Amino acid sequence: MFISKSMDYQNLSAEQFKRRFGVYKQTYRKMVESVKSVEADSNSPSKRGPKPKLSIEEQVLVTLEYWREYRTYFHIGTSWELSESTICRIVNKTEKMLLQSGNFRLKGKKALLNQAEIPVVTVMDVTETPIERPQKKQKDFFSGKRGYHTLKSQLVADQNTEEIICVFCGKGRGHDFSLFKK
Repeated sequence: MFISKSMDYQNLSAEQFKRRFGVYKQTYRKMVESVKSVEADSNSPSKRGPKPKLSIEEQVLVTLEYWREYRTYFHIGTSWELSESTICRIVNKTEKMLLQSGNFRLKGKKALLNQAEIPVVTVMDVTETPIERPQKKQKDFFSGKRGYHTLKSQLVADQNTEEIICVFCGKGRGHDFSLFKK
């Protein structure tokens, strides 16, 4: 499967776009607007260096593709005809700009404590994601339950509104409840 950087993503139907990139077109447009506004707000006196090969819209698509498929930078780079390091810089820059915009930030655990109205029914789930063996402090990441090195991710949501209240990540060794207590 070879995807040229001139891939015609604009002609995808709403359903196909969601399947391909993991977000709706409206969300994608909001992401592009947020990145453009953050870039316009940055006070850089001059735009040095060569012009980027990808537009902001395409840079957001590269980031979405990385999040959706979790392919290596090398594979995404070959799809978009860019180097691995360029893809890495694009993903990191786009993530940073989306966080700076404030529109795409998930709250931390303190948000659960600071909430004025505590939800009656909350849903909590912890999942373990396998990672490569760390070079240092392997013991902290080794999950006896899974038998390999993991990171734990905890999600707390309001069941009635389906709103995500907070997200927290930790090392794979501890018990799920101890992650909640931290």
